[in-house]
Amino acid sequence: MTNALQVGVIPAGEYGTVRIEDRFDTGIADLWAALTDPTRLARWLAVVNGDLRLGGEVRAHFTSNWDGVLRVDVCDAPHRLVVSEVGAEESVMEAVLTEDGDGTRLVIEDRGLPAADAPYHAAGWQVHIEDLTAYLAGMATSEWESRWRELFPAYGLPVG
Repeated sequence: MTNALQVGVIPAGEYGTVRIEDRFDTGIADLWAALTDPTRLARWLAVVNGDLRLGGEVRAHFTSNWDGVLRVDVCDAPHRLVVSEVGAEESVMEAVLTEDGDGTRLVIEDRGLPAADAPYHAAGWQVHIEDLTAYLAGMATSEWESRWRELFPAYGLPVG
C-alpha cells in the first residue's frame, strides 16, 4: 500500500522534469527488486532485455508502449538507480529509495523531457506508480492507456 502519492512537473525552459514521490509499505530490498528484477519489472512497468549491469544497455518495452534503449549509469543497490535513454532525446530517469519506518520512500525523477511533453509523462508515471502499488499488493494492474487518459484533466491536458 502507499500513501501520499505526489506527482509534479518542474519546468526548466524548453525542458522539464517529472518528479514522483510515494511511500510503500514494503522493505527497501523488496522495492529495489521490483524496480530492477526483470521478471518483476515486467509485471508492472516494462519488459527489459540486455546487459543489466553498470554501463550496460537494455532494450525496454514499457506498458505505455514506449520502446527504446536505456543505459545503466548508476546502480547503487538498494538506494539509487539512474538510467539514460540512448537516442535523440536522451532523458535521464533516477530512482532513489530510502527506508521510512517499516516502509520505503521512492522518489523518481524523469529529466530532460521536452516541456510540452512533460505533463503527458507525469500522467504516465502516475499510472506506472499506481501499477507498482497494485503489483506489490498482489492485485491486477491497470489498462494503461485508458487510465492515462483519465488523468489528463489533472495535468491540464486536453481530454480525448
